[in-house]
Amino acid sequence: MSDGAAVDTRPTKIMYVAEATAHGGREGYVTSQDGHLELKVALPPALGGDGNGTNPEQLFAAGYSACFHNALMLVGRRRGYDLSGSTVSAKVGIGPTGQEDGFGLAIALNISLPVLDQDLAAELVEATHKVCAYSNATRGNVDVTVVLG
Repeated sequence: MSDGAAVDTRPTKIMYVAEATAHGGREGYVTSQDGHLELKVALPPALGGDGNGTNPEQLFAAGYSACFHNALMLVGRRRGYDLSGSTVSAKVGIGPTGQEDGFGLAIALNISLPVLDQDLAAELVEATHKVCAYSNATRGNVDVTVVLG
């Protein structure tokens, strides 16, 4: 996949900026600057909370799956493939890193490309990892596992 050379994935031009504000951390709410997002945030039961709200890991999973799926459709379209019926789901796990009070993430992308054979699907997914902004942001920082189904 990689020859080991570092690739600069920083944008050369900012085309859009999203802005959100947290009020109360993991036991509060988040809002977007444009008013389209206003969500209660709560710790999930696995982390000692009541689970009566969303959490940063769910929001990250939603963002990554939407971004990766859009990039996958772009890559497919550029290569002449119709990816109708395709889906991408993301699982984002959180846990201690082993460093003092540090936490890290682990991500699993489950990709369904029912109209393509497995080899072609794997080729498109590999190409998509170079296009997707979330993949570029997490590369080298977060373990991302891909499961083709």
